[in-house]
Amino acid sequence: MGAAGARFAVACCAVRVARDADGFPVTRSPAGVVRAAAGSRELAVLDERISGCRACPRLVTWREEVARVKRASFRAEEYWGRPVPGLGPADARIGVVGLAPAAHGGNRTGRVFTGDRSGDWIFAALWRAGLANQPTSVARDDGLELTDVRVCAAVRCAPPANAPTPEERDTCSPWLARELALLPRLRVIVVLGGFGWTALWPVLAGAGVPLPRPRPAFGHGVEVSLAGPSGPLTLLGSYHVSQQNTFTGRLTEPMLDAVLDRAKELAAD
Repeated sequence: MGAAGARFAVACCAVRVARDADGFPVTRSPAGVVRAAAGSRELAVLDERISGCRACPRLVTWREEVARVKRASFRAEEYWGRPVPGLGPADARIGVVGLAPAAHGGNRTGRVFTGDRSGDWIFAALWRAGLANQPTSVARDDGLELTDVRVCAAVRCAPPANAPTPEERDTCSPWLARELALLPRLRVIVVLGGFGWTALWPVLAGAGVPLPRPRPAFGHGVEVSLAGPSGPLTLLGSYHVSQQNTFTGRLTEPMLDAVLDRAKELAAD
């Protein structure tokens, strides 16, 4: 592994943290996020530590309030009410980065893009592309399995008005950086929306990846080739699978399918 790869795969160290009532390791500060992320040697460990994060007070308050009050149609369900880890295997060559969990989607089910209309779109598209074993994602135990793709979000907690602050984005970024570092075969990152596009650049810069100047603007179908830590790395832009985009026709199924087909083509090279 070269110098860039060494920086991307953050040096691991033992991290001791308290655990909450459900057994998740608790992280309470931005500095704690940096330490906890760096000390995660496996995706399973990282996922557990993400699930116990309490580093952003505004997001903690909101996600827990939503989980307590609930939506009437989900009144009988127990909400996750925590940060939501990523989903997919460690040998994935394709990453998909979204914005943040939905208040009554991932924040309810505990799985990224699960239980809301955005998830209906992205997992159906992954299924059509041969990257998922089923087109639906409704609950953590519904049997969904992904192949060659890891799905995650730039911010792991459901934010008020679906709008994280820049500070919250930056506090959460070590989780994303470490998740990408734990995907040694990663060749393509599909970025859903402008927020994720903006969040990804500092992560890549911190990994020592040479970045183009000026940085390419976000757009659907934008393709940026980079020299990643373990080989070529391509960023693909796609409009987010939000209802605002899908209901208005700004993003259509053929448009999303074309991006994922291109991701598969690039990952196979």
